[in-house]
Amino acid sequence: MSDFQGLPTRILNNGLLSLEFLAEAGPRIVRLSAFGKDNLFADIPTTVSTPYGVFFFRGGHRLWHAPEALPRTYIPDNDGVSFQELTDGVRLNGATEIGTGITKVIEIHLSVDRAAVTLKHILRNDNLWQVELAPWALTMFRLGGTVILPQPIGNSDQNGLLNNRILAFWPYTHINDPRLVLRDDFILIHADPSPSPFKIGYYNPQGWMAYWLNGILFRKTFDISSGAAYPDGGCNAESYCNDQFVELESLGSLVRLEAGGVVNLIETWELYPGLNVPFLSGEICEVLSLGGKGGNIIPGSMVSDN
Repeated sequence: MSDFQGLPTRILNNGLLSLEFLAEAGPRIVRLSAFGKDNLFADIPTTVSTPYGVFFFRGGHRLWHAPEALPRTYIPDNDGVSFQELTDGVRLNGATEIGTGITKVIEIHLSVDRAAVTLKHILRNDNLWQVELAPWALTMFRLGGTVILPQPIGNSDQNGLLNNRILAFWPYTHINDPRLVLRDDFILIHADPSPSPFKIGYYNPQGWMAYWLNGILFRKTFDISSGAAYPDGGCNAESYCNDQFVELESLGSLVRLEAGGVVNLIETWELYPGLNVPFLSGEICEVLSLGGKGGNIIPGSMVSDN
């Protein structure tokens, strides 16, 4: 059986894309590779101590609920997960969080003919009372690549008199950070290691974010709700970078979740090979604008121990 930081894992593989998840902790996806390349995800040892125990960042992909707060956001997820095999993937069922009463579930549906996967993130309120929250999906990548955040182009009103975007910066972010490149079409974040953390967020009407690393383009698309209230001053897309990893974060809208109620956030990941610098090449821009299809594979995905 495979492992990640000493925890047992299982693997989904469809011939182009390999995805590894924790079998007993999380729900977490801890490794992602495609087209024979190395793992794209970060593998980090960082922890946070909370009144409920030690939270391990680990790396990879996780599900939180916004807005962020300590210790509520950092409830440990070190055990209690069960998984159920699906015809095209797996369902990871987390334990109900002590302290919040929220249960996290991630369904993983692997494409049979593309380097693509669809994730259904589910939050269930197992309290006896209503809770306000938003689903929050965070993907942690290795450094060395570039984040691509699409920007609104054109007027937001008939005469072009109103703003068409608002950017949110966290208090530890330096506006003149050299990793940040502001363009009319994209915001770019060059994921270079720096002891100074950086985070930016905004309402993203395009509903996708991307990360380029070593010739592989990772693109995630996610649900958007025009006119809905979002956390963090109206953000549905955020990116964080420090000296260990860079993160693509999608957020659902804030909801008042009744006792026993559920809320979902769906992401689709697509990976494209052979897209090299100079950055951004015309080929990369075409893939991002068209949302192209991945290559053919050998059919028949399955869950395995290694």
